[in-house]
Amino acid sequence: MDTSQYLSMFLEESSDNLQLLNESLLILENDSEDMEILNQIFRVAHTIKGMAATMGYTKMAELTHKMEDVLSKFREGQLKVTHEVVTVLFNCLDILESMVGDITDGGDGDLEINNIVTQLVKIAEGNENIPKEENSSDAIQNKDKEVAQDIMGSEESVDLGLDEYDIDTLKEALKNNFNTFHVHVGLDEKTILKSARAFILFQTLEENGEILKSNPKLEDLESENFDFDIDLVFVTETSQDIIRNSINGISEIRQVEVRDISSLVKNGNSISDGKGANEIAATTLATSTKATNTVEIAKDKESSNKVVELKDSKNNLKAKTVETAPSNKEENKKQPVKHKNKGVGQSVRVDLERLDNFMNMVSELVIHRTRLEQISANHKIVELNETLEEVARTTTDLQDLVMKIRMLPLDVVFNRFPRMIRDLSMELNKEIDFEIQGQDTELDRTVIEEIGEPLIHLLRNAADHGVESAEKRISQGKPAAGKIKLIAYSEGTKAVIKVEDDGSGINVEKVKAKAEKVGINTEGMSDNDIKNLIFSQGFSTNEVVTDISGRGVGMDVVKTKISSLGGTVDVFSEEGKGTSFIIKLPLTLQIIQSLLVKIGTETMAISLGFIDRVMEYNPEEIKRTNNKEIVVYNDKVFKLVRINDKLDIESKDYGKKYVILAKVGENEVALVVDSLLGQKEIVIKTFGNILKSTKEYIGATILGDGLVTLILDVAALI
Repeated sequence: MDTSQYLSMFLEESSDNLQLLNESLLILENDSEDMEILNQIFRVAHTIKGMAATMGYTKMAELTHKMEDVLSKFREGQLKVTHEVVTVLFNCLDILESMVGDITDGGDGDLEINNIVTQLVKIAEGNENIPKEENSSDAIQNKDKEVAQDIMGSEESVDLGLDEYDIDTLKEALKNNFNTFHVHVGLDEKTILKSARAFILFQTLEENGEILKSNPKLEDLESENFDFDIDLVFVTETSQDIIRNSINGISEIRQVEVRDISSLVKNGNSISDGKGANEIAATTLATSTKATNTVEIAKDKESSNKVVELKDSKNNLKAKTVETAPSNKEENKKQPVKHKNKGVGQSVRVDLERLDNFMNMVSELVIHRTRLEQISANHKIVELNETLEEVARTTTDLQDLVMKIRMLPLDVVFNRFPRMIRDLSMELNKEIDFEIQGQDTELDRTVIEEIGEPLIHLLRNAADHGVESAEKRISQGKPAAGKIKLIAYSEGTKAVIKVEDDGSGINVEKVKAKAEKVGINTEGMSDNDIKNLIFSQGFSTNEVVTDISGRGVGMDVVKTKISSLGGTVDVFSEEGKGTSFIIKLPLTLQIIQSLLVKIGTETMAISLGFIDRVMEYNPEEIKRTNNKEIVVYNDKVFKLVRINDKLDIESKDYGKKYVILAKVGENEVALVVDSLLGQKEIVIKTFGNILKSTKEYIGATILGDGLVTLILDVAALI
């Protein structure tokens, strides 16, 4: 069977499931009695195992199976949830993530797992108080093998490859009053399209229940690589006779045998004692020649509610149903499996390349609209104006729509950090409480992809430099556990992200001494300016280089990366009380509102997101202090920046000059330009590799007259 068409789906599902396991394990570590989260972990781990086995990644399936052994001990109360055990499980997840990464890069995911498997086996066998005759995993596996052989008659007759989990599934189905059958179907030897008959057979059975196993396997049925006999393990609420009659209604069927195997399952390993039975997630695998659907039936331990989750791995549609069983015992005997029509879901996955192409086409449409508006204005074509207004409204709506489609919540970045802080707290031997707020704040996908690395640096810095040891905090009258907060919210056309800690703060004198040591003149600088020197290249106040910080590259990377995204970062700190890093980012990087200005003979654009006010330039209002030009407005002092001097462009007199009051983070400056051309909506086009190092510009745009115009990076200018 060619599984290449399912590979991208497998990789996406695996990544999502591994992230869910990371989050769930953190919850379980803090609340080891939470059976709901434990059952969820078990179900997700089993899903990963099944997917990996289906795709042929045996080591991935083996490692997840060993994890299940440990999780089973948790559920049965034979093993306590400890930091040490959870750490081993986290190590498993790291290896699984590496396997997924290797497969993504074209490898086979065949990584070394012997050491971690040995640890898992030791953990699973570590409870010496469990009587071997009742709890030996070998005994259970041997008994389940006997049950599997009994179900199918004998090893010589047919082998459906039933494993321990399949047996548990059958037991749970019986416990919930479902019928379990072994179905043998013989096709007519004159059948021409055997795969078509197999498809009709599967379709007929799936209308009445779920197929757990089949022999031959799916790929062999698809390729007609089998004789004329098909054996199935089938779970249903329907009677034996109805199943037999429905199969007999299919043409080219010469033989049908439906055998009740419920007594064999019960006798093989009784489920009447109920040990752990309510906690078993019964998963049945319904296979067809076209898609693989997974139905998960989880019975709540403390109630009669049943949750049915349907995942269609063919088209990624998901549905979740909660069914409440009647309180009457007679009514509760039979709870039917719900079979709903597979309609269109509320969301679909779209290839990112297609989304980018969509955005590019909308951007080109905006450029051509601007060009038409320019032509209409130049030639005074009145008849065209009304149509252009309609086009403008439509393109604006289309632009807003595609922007919303591109937006992603910050949660896709933030969800990796609780695990990271947990690991750092153990590595640094510090107590750290980590809090996330505003993870639903949305940003453009391009920004989301790039913001992860700066936030990692800031959080690691907060854990290492900021939060003190428990002993030191107690001696200072602080709680033993330090607090780190990650906060996000929208503010106009920008998103604000804050990383706060209640640690030791930044020592101004220490930063000042370090700055002078590396040749930075701090004369005339305010305390806040000195604190912001930590963003200088190669600057670090940590005397010891560790795996976490101290190499002097973290803060420089943060500043460079955020500036490249058109954003700013500032630091505010009070010694002994804590530090806050405030990042401001544009909500999107594709289409922006801008102010067109003249610098000499050049036309340039400035994002309106930076601009507070525009006023006429008056030479008499320009003052000098500390050898620098300033302008005073509303009793506030603004440093004057002449853009033509910064860019080495000769100034030109257009009759009036203008001063643009701009705000970059907490810095406010006055930018002098030679003239104004008005406000325009522009499409940002990034530079190629040749001009990638140009720091004064964030990109270029094409105006309505076809002129290529540079977009100034205000943050870099000041």
